[in-house]
Order: sequence, then C-alpha cells, then structure tokens
Amino acid sequence: MSERAFSSDVSTDDLGTVRCDACPVMCYIKPGTAGACDRYANDDGKLIRVDPHIVLERTLSHGGQIVSFNTEQNWDGSIISEKEFFVTAIGAGTTYPDYKPAPLIVSSQIRGIDMVTVVTEGIFSYCGVKIKIDTDRFIGPETSLVRAQGEVVGHVTTGEYGSQMLSLGGVHHLTGGSKKEGRVTCDTIMDLCNGQAVELTVDDGTSVVVEAGKPPIVDGAMEERMRAGCGSAVIGMFAKQWYGKIDEVVVVDDHITGVLSEHQAGKMLDIPATGIKLKGRRSTPGRYFQVAQPGGGWGGTDISDPLSILGAFDAKRAWPGLRMLMVSTTGEQWAYYELDGNLRPLEQQLPEHLVTTVGRIRENCEPALCNVLFMGGAGGSLRSGVTENPVRLTRSVKEALTSVTCGGAPVYSWPGGGITFMVDVTQVPPGAFGYIPTPAIVAPIEFTMRLSDYTAMGGHMDRIRPLNSLTGTILKQNASLLSP
Repeated sequence: MSERAFSSDVSTDDLGTVRCDACPVMCYIKPGTAGACDRYANDDGKLIRVDPHIVLERTLSHGGQIVSFNTEQNWDGSIISEKEFFVTAIGAGTTYPDYKPAPLIVSSQIRGIDMVTVVTEGIFSYCGVKIKIDTDRFIGPETSLVRAQGEVVGHVTTGEYGSQMLSLGGVHHLTGGSKKEGRVTCDTIMDLCNGQAVELTVDDGTSVVVEAGKPPIVDGAMEERMRAGCGSAVIGMFAKQWYGKIDEVVVVDDHITGVLSEHQAGKMLDIPATGIKLKGRRSTPGRYFQVAQPGGGWGGTDISDPLSILGAFDAKRAWPGLRMLMVSTTGEQWAYYELDGNLRPLEQQLPEHLVTTVGRIRENCEPALCNVLFMGGAGGSLRSGVTENPVRLTRSVKEALTSVTCGGAPVYSWPGGGITFMVDVTQVPPGAFGYIPTPAIVAPIEFTMRLSDYTAMGGHMDRIRPLNSLTGTILKQNASLLSP
C-alpha cells in the first residue's frame, strides 16, 4: 500500500518558487519542477514528495501470506484474517535541519499492545556497502583499491569461505576526495542498494559486475557456483565415497589443498600412502598452503595444468597403475591419471564410477551470488526527530526496547556506541534508497517501541497520530512534476 507524503511548510516567492528544506542543499524549485535529488518537487507552490510513501501490509504470521478462503464480512475468526500495517520511512521525508520531529510518528496496536513507530528518511554521509562476492576467482590483492567509472570508491577486504569481500563508500570517499569521487561513490552506493548492476574494477585485479541477489560476472565470465568447501573440507566430506574406488585424490585450492592419503580422513579409512609430493607449504597432514598463485584457474589458483603443483612420486611408496583424481573445489575442473612404469601420471578417461563423486562435489556447491549490505551510522542528528534527548534513543536500542528497521527490513545493529546498522538490500522494498548532492545517501529508518517506552524516553508525544489517520490524507503526485 502506498501513500503520498505530506507537503512541508516552506517559503514561497511571488513567482511560486519554493525553497526545499529537506536537506542541506536547500534547492530553489520552480513550479512544476523537481529538486536536485528528484525526490521533492513544487506542486503549485507546495513542496511534495514525488514518490510514494510506503506502508507495508502483512499478515500476523511473521510477514507471510495467508490464502484468503473466507469472504464473509461477519467472520469473527480475526486471527486468520487480521493484518498488520507497518509504516515505513520510504517516501516519508527527512527531519533536516534536524531539530524537527520525525515526519511521521504513528501509534498502533499490535496484539493488544500500544506501540509507536517513528519514521524518517535519514541523510547518511557516514555510510557504505559491504559486498560478498561468491567466487573462487582471484578478484585482487587484499586492500587493493576498487574503482567505479575510474574513481576510487572502496577497497578489497578479506577473502572468506568461497567468497571475496569488498567495502565501498564511507565518509572519506563521499566527502574526503574530489567532487567527482564523492559523486561517483554516492551513485555507486545508491545503485547497488536499489538492486542495480554496477561494474567495478580492482587495481592489480579483475573487473566484476555486482548486482544484489545475482551471480557475479568476473572478467566477463558469469560465476555459476561457489565452492563446496576448501580442499581439505572436500576431502573430509567425500573421503568415504572415494574409499575403494581410487588410490589418491588431490582437491586443488588456492587456500588449502587437500590430499586424501595424507589427510586424517584417509588415515582413519586405512588408505595407504601413495608417495605423492606437493609443492607449497605443508600445514598439517593432507593440508597444503600456497601450492600456486591466486588466479582464475583451478580452485582459484593461476594454474591450468594441475600436474604443475606435483613433484616426483616417491618410488618407495608409489606403484605403477596408481589411480589419481585431481579436482577443483567446485568440481568444475577435474582430471584422472594413472601412473606408468616410470611413476609418471598419464591422463586417462574418467572411470564411470568416479563420475558420480565429481558430480556430488558440484551438487554441494551453492549458486554463486552477490550480497550487498547497506551500512549506516544513525547515531547523529536524526535521533532528534525521535526524542529531545537523543542519547535516550541510543540507550533504548542497546537495551532492546526499541526495534530498528530499514524500510521494514530487519537490521543488524553493531554493539558499542551509536546506532550503526547493516541491512540486506534485497529485503528492502525496491527504490527505497535515494541521494542528495552533498553527496549523501538517503535511506529509510524506523524505530518501533511500546508507547510507554516512547513516553519514558521523552518522545514527541504531541506529534503522535493514529495509523488510520494516514488513509486518504496524503497529497497526490502530478505526473508532470517528473519532467526536468
């Protein structure tokens, strides 16, 4: 359900031009046009939002949908047909210049409890996105700069389990560099948060197209799956399925390459030593680090020939006819070898009984996706829109008396000072994120609490309005206002 935001009381000159006070830019907006952010417009001398205010409709069963099978108006089984309406901050407006109460402070009753939801569109100069890219491919060295349109917008952080993490945005890129860097950073964050595809390049690395909830495209190649586990984990998961079918298995991995005969899983299955020798640094039995350089080849390494990571077999332990499978952590690359009389591996056709085991690795690889988390610091002035003593809101959040949401989506609030939160952008309604050209991101934020707790924190009690007062009171948008 969507409604229009209320007009603001703003100054108007003789020509009908209004000065918008929704952000620090303070645009002068002529009649029939929109401001620099494209979010506010002049409708016959009235300042309005040009996009709708969103009120989410959901059932009582944690937001799930219930099939409507009863159409009678006299139904008294309200537990089935009753719905909750959650007022989001999307389209509600801001509190700038911050001393003003939040645009909407709405009271409602949820399961018999008097509640208050305070909503505002926060202006976030202190914000960014954390990106998780599911790929074994080498994106770039840790701490390398990440660019959009040639401008530095962030950096590469740690590599996690089958994923590469990026950190983009933050106040230093938004405000601490050139005007173009700030603008591109702001555009990049907004596009990613609104579910748009963005092409990024990594210094000394690759180019990658990131779109929340979609597979990453690395150097033009779309990723299909993330690894089932590191090389050691794959050995542990499938050792029993290889028992009796193969003499040796090497799972090639940029991080931890696994060797079946040396691994504890192989030892417990009484798999004999094969005399195999791997390059790289031996960690614990059957686990090797740094067998090759990172890259876009086998298991995230730079190799295309898996034999390049092997040394000569130990003649005291190896034997002619020894069967060896080499496979990547995703099962996308594999090769089968048998040792000849000189203990040299010769590639052979993969036996049928091993086809299933390679397929099982692929089956256990989940689809590769990009995840985008918006991260914002709400510990500043927007809290004044909730209470005249802002620190009380912070304390209420820390004490779990106040729930924080972003466009109705659940957030993770970081411990420590302030209200620093992260939200999965795919859980937020489309188009929820905007910008102002300072530059900064405009993001919805809602604070929900018991009415008694809101009273105790010194909230703006005189601005509370009932939920049903929203219906039919919001100004409608004139389509011509979207014109430049």
